[in-house]
Amino acid sequence: MIDQLFEFVQNHALLAGAFVIVLAAWIAYETMQSGRSGVDASEATQLINREEAVVLDIRDAKDFKAGHLAGARNIPQSKLDNRLNELDKVKDKPVIVVCKQGQASGTVLAKLQKAGFTRAFKLKGGMAQWQADGLPMVRK
Repeated sequence: MIDQLFEFVQNHALLAGAFVIVLAAWIAYETMQSGRSGVDASEATQLINREEAVVLDIRDAKDFKAGHLAGARNIPQSKLDNRLNELDKVKDKPVIVVCKQGQASGTVLAKLQKAGFTRAFKLKGGMAQWQADGLPMVRK
């Protein structure tokens, strides 16, 4: 198997080189995006406990009821544009955006920052990481 890989790379050096470049660019992009305005579970806990951060869960209602962070507000991503005014009272507090895997929250984070939320963060890894870390959740 590995011999076939080396043979392929030798026969298609340009294609293999392009793949390596695209892979490196994708990894660099993902690394930059995950670090920017993202908090891990311990940082999120500190923001919630020390600064009364607001947890905004953007998953659909079914996923929210299956388990969410204590005190989280559920505004599904598809309805955020219409319900963004519900968060006007907490613009001065940190807002932690939570999604399933930590990927969809980046889009919402950009919307919040554009709307004037200066302390908006996303939860790295989303609820999947929170559950994997064995942290407490509220189920309804």
